[in-house]
Amino acid sequence: MMRDKVSAVAAQIHGKIIALRRHLHQNPELSFEEYQTSAFVKSELDDLGISYIPMANTGLVAEIKGEQSSNNVIALRADMDALPITEVLGREYGSKNTGVMHACGHDAHTASLLGTARILQSLKAEFGGTVKLIFQPGEEKLPGGASLMIKEGALQNPIPQAVIGQHVMPMIPAGKVGFRAGKYMASTDELYVTIKGKGGHGAQPQQNIDPVVIMAHIITALQQVVSRIADPKIPSVLSFGKVIANGATNVIPDEVYLEGTFRTFDEKWRKEAHSRMRKMAIGIAESMGGTCEFEVRVGYPFLVNEEKLTAEARKFAEEYLGRENVIDLDLWLAAEDFAYYSQVADACFYRLGTGNEAKGIMSAVHTPTFDIDESALALSTGLMAYIALRKLGN
Repeated sequence: MMRDKVSAVAAQIHGKIIALRRHLHQNPELSFEEYQTSAFVKSELDDLGISYIPMANTGLVAEIKGEQSSNNVIALRADMDALPITEVLGREYGSKNTGVMHACGHDAHTASLLGTARILQSLKAEFGGTVKLIFQPGEEKLPGGASLMIKEGALQNPIPQAVIGQHVMPMIPAGKVGFRAGKYMASTDELYVTIKGKGGHGAQPQQNIDPVVIMAHIITALQQVVSRIADPKIPSVLSFGKVIANGATNVIPDEVYLEGTFRTFDEKWRKEAHSRMRKMAIGIAESMGGTCEFEVRVGYPFLVNEEKLTAEARKFAEEYLGRENVIDLDLWLAAEDFAYYSQVADACFYRLGTGNEAKGIMSAVHTPTFDIDESALALSTGLMAYIALRKLGN
Protein backbone atom coordinates (compact mmCIF):
# COMPACT_ATOMS: atom_id res chain seq x y z
CA MET A 1 0.00 0.00 0.00
CA MET A 2 1.17 3.52 -0.78
CA ARG A 3 0.35 4.59 2.77
CA ASP A 4 2.72 2.02 4.24
CA LYS A 5 5.51 2.95 1.82
CA VAL A 6 5.19 6.64 2.62
CA SER A 7 5.03 6.01 6.36
CA ALA A 8 8.10 3.77 6.23
CA VAL A 9 10.23 6.39 4.47
CA ALA A 10 8.95 9.11 6.83
CA ALA A 11 10.06 7.02 9.80
CA GLN A 12 13.48 6.34 8.25
CA ILE A 13 14.23 10.03 7.65
CA HIS A 14 12.73 11.37 10.89
CA GLY A 15 16.14 11.92 12.50
CA LYS A 16 17.39 13.72 9.39
CA ILE A 17 14.39 16.07 9.39
CA ILE A 18 14.89 16.89 13.06
CA ALA A 19 18.49 17.80 12.24
CA LEU A 20 17.36 19.99 9.33
CA ARG A 21 14.82 21.76 11.52
CA ARG A 22 17.36 22.38 14.26
CA HIS A 23 19.87 23.81 11.79
CA LEU A 24 17.22 26.18 10.46
CA HIS A 25 16.12 27.06 13.98
CA GLN A 26 19.68 27.98 14.95
CA ASN A 27 20.11 30.16 11.86
CA PRO A 28 16.91 32.20 11.46
CA GLU A 29 16.62 35.06 8.99
CA LEU A 30 14.04 37.83 8.81
CA SER A 31 11.46 38.26 6.06
CA PHE A 32 12.97 38.76 2.59
CA GLU A 33 16.46 38.27 4.04
CA GLU A 34 16.48 34.45 3.86
CA TYR A 35 19.71 34.20 1.85
CA GLN A 36 21.44 31.48 3.87
CA THR A 37 18.17 29.63 4.36
CA SER A 38 17.57 29.62 0.62
CA ALA A 39 21.12 28.42 -0.03
CA PHE A 40 20.61 25.64 2.51
CA VAL A 41 17.39 24.50 0.84
CA LYS A 42 19.07 24.55 -2.58
CA SER A 43 21.92 22.43 -1.23
CA GLU A 44 19.50 19.84 0.12
CA LEU A 45 17.60 19.73 -3.19
CA ASP A 46 20.88 19.40 -5.09
CA ASP A 47 21.78 16.38 -2.95
CA LEU A 48 18.43 14.83 -3.86
CA GLY A 49 18.81 15.56 -7.56
CA ILE A 50 15.74 17.79 -7.61
CA SER A 51 15.75 20.74 -10.01
CA TYR A 52 14.52 24.18 -8.98
CA ILE A 53 14.05 27.76 -10.19
CA PRO A 54 14.95 30.76 -7.99
CA MET A 55 12.06 33.18 -7.53
CA ALA A 56 11.18 36.32 -5.54
CA ASN A 57 14.87 36.87 -4.69
CA THR A 58 15.18 34.32 -1.86
CA GLY A 59 12.39 31.92 -2.82
CA LEU A 60 12.45 28.94 -5.13
CA VAL A 61 10.15 26.46 -6.82
CA ALA A 62 11.27 22.85 -7.27
CA GLU A 63 9.63 20.04 -9.23
CA ILE A 64 9.43 16.29 -8.80
CA LYS A 65 7.97 14.39 -11.74
CA GLY A 66 6.62 10.91 -11.26
CA GLU A 67 7.67 8.29 -13.78
CA GLN A 68 4.15 6.99 -14.40
CA SER A 69 1.91 8.57 -17.03
CA SER A 70 -0.14 11.52 -15.73
CA ASN A 71 -0.58 15.22 -16.43
CA ASN A 72 -1.86 16.03 -12.93
CA VAL A 73 -0.02 18.72 -10.95
CA ILE A 74 -0.15 19.63 -7.26
CA ALA A 75 1.79 22.33 -5.39
CA LEU A 76 3.07 22.09 -1.80
CA ARG A 77 4.15 25.23 0.05
CA ALA A 78 6.49 26.04 2.95
CA ASP A 79 7.48 29.49 4.26
CA MET A 80 11.05 30.18 5.40
CA ASP A 81 11.26 33.47 7.31
CA ALA A 82 11.68 34.12 11.03
CA LEU A 83 10.57 36.88 13.41
CA PRO A 84 12.32 39.75 15.25
CA ILE A 85 11.99 38.02 18.64
CA THR A 86 14.72 37.14 21.14
CA GLU A 87 14.51 33.45 22.02
CA VAL A 88 14.55 32.25 25.61
CA LEU A 89 18.03 31.15 26.69
CA GLY A 90 19.17 27.62 27.41
CA ARG A 91 18.19 25.59 24.33
CA GLU A 92 20.86 23.48 22.67
CA TYR A 93 19.41 24.37 19.28
CA GLY A 94 18.51 27.97 20.15
CA SER A 95 18.90 30.85 17.73
CA LYS A 96 22.45 32.02 17.05
CA ASN A 97 21.19 35.28 15.55
CA THR A 98 20.49 37.74 18.35
CA GLY A 99 17.00 39.15 18.22
CA VAL A 100 15.81 36.79 15.47
CA MET A 101 13.87 33.58 16.13
CA HIS A 102 11.81 30.97 14.34
CA ALA A 103 8.89 31.68 16.66
CA CYS A 104 6.20 30.72 14.16
CA GLY A 105 7.39 27.28 13.09
CA HIS A 106 8.59 28.16 9.61
CA ASP A 107 11.75 26.15 10.31
CA ALA A 108 9.49 23.13 10.83
CA HIS A 109 7.56 23.91 7.64
CA THR A 110 10.73 24.14 5.56
CA ALA A 111 12.30 21.02 7.07
CA SER A 112 9.04 19.14 6.60
CA LEU A 113 8.77 20.04 2.92
CA LEU A 114 12.37 18.94 2.43
CA GLY A 115 11.36 15.66 4.06
CA THR A 116 8.32 15.37 1.81
CA ALA A 117 10.64 15.94 -1.15
CA ARG A 118 12.80 13.02 0.02
CA ILE A 119 9.79 10.76 0.27
CA LEU A 120 8.42 11.70 -3.15
CA GLN A 121 11.82 11.46 -4.81
CA SER A 122 12.30 7.96 -3.41
CA LEU A 123 8.89 6.87 -4.73
CA LYS A 124 8.89 8.67 -8.10
CA ALA A 125 8.91 5.36 -10.01
CA GLU A 126 5.57 4.50 -8.41
CA PHE A 127 3.47 7.58 -9.16
CA GLY A 128 2.46 9.80 -12.04
CA GLY A 129 2.13 13.58 -12.23
CA THR A 130 4.16 16.54 -11.04
CA VAL A 131 4.65 17.91 -7.54
CA LYS A 132 5.76 21.54 -7.28
CA LEU A 133 7.58 22.44 -4.08
CA ILE A 134 7.20 26.14 -3.20
CA PHE A 135 9.79 27.43 -0.70
CA GLN A 136 8.54 30.93 -0.03
CA PRO A 137 10.10 33.99 1.62
CA GLY A 138 8.49 36.76 3.62
CA GLU A 139 5.24 35.36 5.02
CA GLU A 140 5.52 37.60 8.08
CA LYS A 141 5.86 40.94 6.27
CA LEU A 142 3.81 42.90 3.75
CA PRO A 143 3.33 42.52 0.84
CA GLY A 144 3.78 38.83 1.65
CA GLY A 145 6.12 36.51 -0.20
CA ALA A 146 3.19 34.51 -1.56
CA SER A 147 2.01 37.48 -3.62
CA LEU A 148 5.49 37.87 -5.11
CA MET A 149 5.84 34.16 -5.87
CA ILE A 150 2.50 34.19 -7.68
CA LYS A 151 3.44 37.27 -9.69
CA GLU A 152 6.69 35.63 -10.74
CA GLY A 153 4.97 32.45 -11.92
CA ALA A 154 5.06 29.96 -9.06
CA LEU A 155 1.63 28.68 -10.11
CA GLN A 156 2.41 28.58 -13.83
CA ASN A 157 4.19 26.19 -16.19
CA PRO A 158 2.70 23.83 -15.14
CA ILE A 159 -0.47 25.06 -13.45
CA PRO A 160 -1.32 23.02 -10.33
CA GLN A 161 -4.83 21.69 -9.77
CA ALA A 162 -4.38 22.32 -6.05
CA VAL A 163 -2.09 24.10 -3.59
CA ILE A 164 -1.56 22.53 -0.15
CA GLY A 165 0.01 24.14 2.91
CA GLN A 166 0.44 23.16 6.54
CA HIS A 167 1.20 25.22 9.64
CA VAL A 168 2.20 24.25 13.16
CA MET A 169 -0.34 24.72 15.95
CA PRO A 170 0.80 24.23 19.57
CA MET A 171 -2.80 24.11 20.83
CA ILE A 172 -3.22 20.79 18.98
CA PRO A 173 -1.33 17.80 20.42
CA ALA A 174 1.44 16.31 18.31
CA GLY A 175 0.06 13.37 16.37
CA LYS A 176 -3.11 15.17 15.31
CA VAL A 177 -4.00 17.55 12.48
CA GLY A 178 -6.92 19.96 11.94
CA PHE A 179 -8.98 20.95 8.90
CA ARG A 180 -11.66 23.50 8.10
CA ALA A 181 -13.44 23.86 4.76
CA GLY A 182 -14.49 27.29 3.49
CA LYS A 183 -13.37 30.57 5.05
CA TYR A 184 -10.71 29.92 7.67
CA MET A 185 -8.37 32.88 8.33
CA ALA A 186 -9.06 36.62 8.17
CA SER A 187 -7.85 39.39 5.94
CA THR A 188 -5.50 41.77 7.70
CA ASP A 189 -4.89 45.49 7.29
CA GLU A 190 -2.51 47.75 9.20
CA LEU A 191 -3.74 51.10 10.49
CA TYR A 192 -1.40 54.06 11.08
CA VAL A 193 -3.02 57.15 12.63
CA THR A 194 -1.53 60.53 13.51
CA ILE A 195 -3.70 62.96 15.50
CA LYS A 196 -2.45 66.54 15.66
CA GLY A 197 -3.53 69.26 18.08
CA LYS A 198 -1.77 72.03 19.97
CA GLY A 199 0.34 71.09 22.94
CA GLY A 200 1.02 73.03 26.09
CA HIS A 201 0.90 73.03 29.87
CA GLY A 202 -1.44 70.46 31.40
CA ALA A 203 -2.68 73.08 33.88
CA GLN A 204 -3.94 75.32 31.05
CA PRO A 205 -6.04 73.03 28.81
CA GLN A 206 -8.09 76.01 27.55
CA GLN A 207 -5.02 77.19 25.64
CA ASN A 208 -4.43 73.82 23.97
CA ILE A 209 -6.05 71.39 21.55
CA ASP A 210 -5.52 68.10 23.36
CA PRO A 211 -4.72 65.26 20.91
CA VAL A 212 -4.76 62.74 23.76
CA VAL A 213 -8.43 63.41 24.44
CA ILE A 214 -9.15 63.36 20.69
CA MET A 215 -7.35 60.01 20.47
CA ALA A 216 -9.47 58.58 23.28
CA HIS A 217 -12.67 59.58 21.50
CA ILE A 218 -11.44 58.15 18.19
CA ILE A 219 -10.42 54.76 19.64
CA THR A 220 -13.75 54.42 21.44
CA ALA A 221 -15.83 55.57 18.48
CA LEU A 222 -14.07 53.34 15.96
CA GLN A 223 -15.21 50.26 17.88
CA GLN A 224 -18.69 51.08 16.58
CA VAL A 225 -17.45 50.04 13.15
CA VAL A 226 -17.37 46.47 14.46
CA SER A 227 -20.14 46.56 17.07
CA ARG A 228 -22.78 48.65 15.25
CA ILE A 229 -21.94 49.03 11.55
CA ALA A 230 -20.63 45.58 10.61
CA ASP A 231 -23.06 42.81 9.73
CA PRO A 232 -22.99 40.55 12.83
CA LYS A 233 -22.72 37.55 10.49
CA ILE A 234 -19.32 38.77 9.24
CA PRO A 235 -16.60 38.28 11.88
CA SER A 236 -14.55 41.47 12.27
CA VAL A 237 -11.85 42.64 14.68
CA LEU A 238 -10.43 46.11 15.26
CA SER A 239 -7.53 46.43 17.71
CA PHE A 240 -5.02 49.17 18.49
CA GLY A 241 -1.81 47.89 20.02
CA LYS A 242 0.45 50.93 19.90
CA VAL A 243 -0.25 54.41 21.28
CA ILE A 244 2.44 57.09 21.56
CA ALA A 245 1.58 60.35 23.30
CA ASN A 246 4.99 61.75 24.11
CA GLY A 247 4.00 64.30 26.72
CA ALA A 248 4.43 64.21 30.48
CA THR A 249 2.34 64.42 33.64
CA ASN A 250 1.92 68.14 33.08
CA VAL A 251 2.66 68.40 29.34
CA ILE A 252 0.05 67.95 26.62
CA PRO A 253 1.84 66.83 23.42
CA ASP A 254 1.28 68.31 19.97
CA GLU A 255 0.37 64.95 18.46
CA VAL A 256 -0.52 61.35 19.22
CA TYR A 257 0.38 58.33 17.10
CA LEU A 258 -1.59 55.06 16.87
CA GLU A 259 -1.06 51.70 15.19
CA GLY A 260 -3.68 49.00 14.88
CA THR A 261 -5.14 46.19 12.81
CA PHE A 262 -8.45 45.49 11.14
CA ARG A 263 -9.47 41.96 10.17
CA THR A 264 -12.52 40.44 8.54
CA PHE A 265 -13.88 37.82 6.09
CA ASP A 266 -15.63 39.85 3.40
CA GLU A 267 -13.88 41.95 0.76
CA LYS A 268 -16.80 44.33 0.12
CA TRP A 269 -17.22 45.03 3.83
CA ARG A 270 -13.45 45.33 4.23
CA LYS A 271 -13.29 48.23 1.77
CA GLU A 272 -16.36 49.86 3.29
CA ALA A 273 -14.86 49.59 6.78
CA HIS A 274 -11.68 51.34 5.62
CA SER A 275 -13.75 54.26 4.36
CA ARG A 276 -15.94 54.38 7.47
CA MET A 277 -12.97 54.36 9.86
CA ARG A 278 -11.09 57.04 7.99
CA LYS A 279 -14.14 59.32 7.72
CA MET A 280 -15.08 58.84 11.38
CA ALA A 281 -11.56 59.50 12.72
CA ILE A 282 -11.00 62.59 10.60
CA GLY A 283 -14.44 63.93 11.47
CA ILE A 284 -13.98 63.49 15.21
CA ALA A 285 -10.56 65.14 15.16
CA GLU A 286 -11.80 68.12 13.17
CA SER A 287 -14.89 68.55 15.34
CA MET A 288 -12.58 68.85 18.35
CA GLY A 289 -10.24 71.34 16.71
CA GLY A 290 -7.50 68.95 15.60
CA THR A 291 -6.56 67.03 12.46
CA CYS A 292 -6.12 63.34 11.72
CA GLU A 293 -4.04 61.47 9.15
CA PHE A 294 -5.47 57.97 8.75
CA GLU A 295 -3.45 55.49 6.67
CA VAL A 296 -4.65 51.98 5.81
CA ARG A 297 -1.98 49.60 4.52
CA VAL A 298 -3.95 46.85 2.86
CA GLY A 299 -2.59 43.44 3.78
CA TYR A 300 -3.41 39.83 3.03
CA PRO A 301 -6.85 38.75 1.82
CA PHE A 302 -8.90 36.22 3.78
CA LEU A 303 -7.96 32.56 3.40
CA VAL A 304 -10.55 30.17 2.01
CA ASN A 305 -10.11 26.41 1.87
CA GLU A 306 -11.84 25.07 -1.25
CA GLU A 307 -14.63 22.78 -0.09
CA LYS A 308 -14.09 19.72 -2.31
CA LEU A 309 -10.29 19.78 -2.06
CA THR A 310 -10.39 20.17 1.72
CA ALA A 311 -12.85 17.27 2.04
CA GLU A 312 -10.47 15.14 -0.03
CA ALA A 313 -7.40 16.21 1.94
CA ARG A 314 -9.20 15.47 5.20
CA LYS A 315 -10.19 12.02 3.92
CA PHE A 316 -6.58 11.32 2.95
CA ALA A 317 -5.42 12.47 6.40
CA GLU A 318 -7.89 10.08 8.03
CA GLU A 319 -6.54 7.27 5.86
CA TYR A 320 -2.98 8.09 6.87
CA LEU A 321 -3.45 8.91 10.56
CA GLY A 322 -6.76 7.40 11.58
CA ARG A 323 -10.03 9.33 11.92
CA GLU A 324 -9.45 9.91 15.64
CA ASN A 325 -6.37 12.01 14.86
CA VAL A 326 -8.10 14.45 12.50
CA ILE A 327 -10.04 17.27 14.14
CA ASP A 328 -12.22 20.24 13.15
CA LEU A 329 -10.87 23.80 13.21
CA ASP A 330 -12.81 26.94 14.03
CA LEU A 331 -12.54 30.31 12.31
CA TRP A 332 -9.31 32.07 13.24
CA LEU A 333 -8.88 35.85 13.00
CA ALA A 334 -5.13 35.60 12.51
CA ALA A 335 -3.86 36.11 8.95
CA GLU A 336 -1.63 34.15 6.57
CA ASP A 337 -0.27 35.06 3.17
CA PHE A 338 -1.14 31.54 1.98
CA ALA A 339 -4.46 33.33 1.44
CA TYR A 340 -3.06 34.69 -1.83
CA TYR A 341 -2.80 31.15 -3.20
CA SER A 342 -6.34 30.43 -2.02
CA GLN A 343 -7.66 33.47 -3.92
CA VAL A 344 -6.30 32.28 -7.30
CA ALA A 345 -6.34 28.47 -7.04
CA ASP A 346 -8.05 25.60 -5.24
CA ALA A 347 -6.20 25.53 -1.93
CA CYS A 348 -6.16 23.72 1.41
CA PHE A 349 -4.33 25.00 4.47
CA TYR A 350 -4.39 22.64 7.44
CA ARG A 351 -2.92 22.63 10.94
CA LEU A 352 -0.19 20.36 12.22
CA GLY A 353 -0.38 19.59 15.92
CA THR A 354 2.95 20.28 17.64
CA GLY A 355 1.99 20.68 21.29
CA ASN A 356 2.88 18.36 24.15
CA GLU A 357 1.61 19.34 27.59
CA ALA A 358 3.63 16.63 29.35
CA LYS A 359 6.85 18.06 27.89
CA GLY A 360 5.79 21.64 28.61
CA ILE A 361 5.58 22.47 24.89
CA MET A 362 2.48 24.65 24.82
CA SER A 363 3.70 28.20 24.19
CA ALA A 364 1.86 30.11 21.49
CA VAL A 365 3.50 31.15 18.25
CA HIS A 366 5.20 34.57 18.18
CA THR A 367 6.52 34.16 21.73
CA PRO A 368 10.14 33.77 22.97
CA THR A 369 9.33 30.36 24.50
CA PHE A 370 7.69 28.82 21.40
CA ASP A 371 8.88 25.34 20.48
CA ILE A 372 7.52 22.17 18.87
CA ASP A 373 7.34 18.52 19.80
CA GLU A 374 9.67 17.17 17.11
CA SER A 375 7.80 13.87 16.96
CA ALA A 376 5.40 15.81 14.72
CA LEU A 377 8.09 16.03 12.02
CA ALA A 378 7.57 12.39 11.03
CA LEU A 379 3.85 13.00 10.59
CA SER A 380 4.30 16.32 8.77
CA THR A 381 6.57 14.90 6.07
CA GLY A 382 4.60 11.72 5.49
CA LEU A 383 1.13 13.24 5.55
CA MET A 384 1.93 15.95 3.02
CA ALA A 385 3.52 13.38 0.71
CA TYR A 386 0.52 11.07 1.07
CA ILE A 387 -2.01 13.86 0.40
CA ALA A 388 -0.04 14.85 -2.72
CA LEU A 389 0.15 11.28 -4.02
CA ARG A 390 -3.54 10.58 -3.38
CA LYS A 391 -4.57 13.86 -4.98
CA LEU A 392 -2.47 13.06 -8.02
CA GLY A 393 -4.49 9.86 -8.36
CA ASN A 394 -2.07 7.33 -6.93
